[in-house]
Amino acid sequence: MFSNKRIIKYLSRACALALLCAFVTACGKQADPKLESYKESMTEFYNKLSEYDSSINSIDPDSETAGDELLVVLDEMNETYKNMAAIEIPEEFSGISDIAVEAADYMDKANEFYHQAYDGDFDSDSEMLASQYYQRANDRVLIMLQVLHGQVPEGEGITVETESTYEISTIDDESTDGE
Repeated sequence: MFSNKRIIKYLSRACALALLCAFVTACGKQADPKLESYKESMTEFYNKLSEYDSSINSIDPDSETAGDELLVVLDEMNETYKNMAAIEIPEEFSGISDIAVEAADYMDKANEFYHQAYDGDFDSDSEMLASQYYQRANDRVLIMLQVLHGQVPEGEGITVETESTYEISTIDDESTDGE
C-alpha cells in the first residue's frame, strides 16, 4: 500500500528543518504577558512538530500499515496547525497573522490529499498534490519562525514590506500649503 519511501523522507526533512530553529525561540525576558504567552505557544507548536518528525521517522515504509500510520500522524499535525492559526497573535508579530492562517489552510489541504493518496488504492497524483501543499505549509511556518527570531524573512517568492519611521508625518499636508 505504501509504495513510496520518499514521502517519509520528505516529511522528515521538512519537519526537521522547522524544528531545528524551534529551540532558539527562548530569547530574553519580555514584559508583555501576551507576547510571552504567544512565544510559549509557538514553542509548544514547534515542539509538537518535532514529535511528529520523530513519529514519521519511526514508520517502517515497508510495513503494510505504513500509510495508515502516516495518516494518523498527519491528522494530528493538521489539528496542531489549526490550533496554531487560532492563537491570538500579539501586535509585535501582527505581520504573520495571514501567514499562520495560510499555513493551516495548506496543511489541511495536504492532509486531505494524503488521505486521497493512501486511503484505499494508492493515488500518486494525490500524493504529489499533498506534497506540494505540505511544502507550502512548512514554508509559511519557516517564515513565521524567522519573524519570531527577529530575522527578515527571505527566499524565493517572499516580499517583505517594512514601515519606515521616516514616512510618518505629524503635520497635516493641507496645513503646509502656505496658509
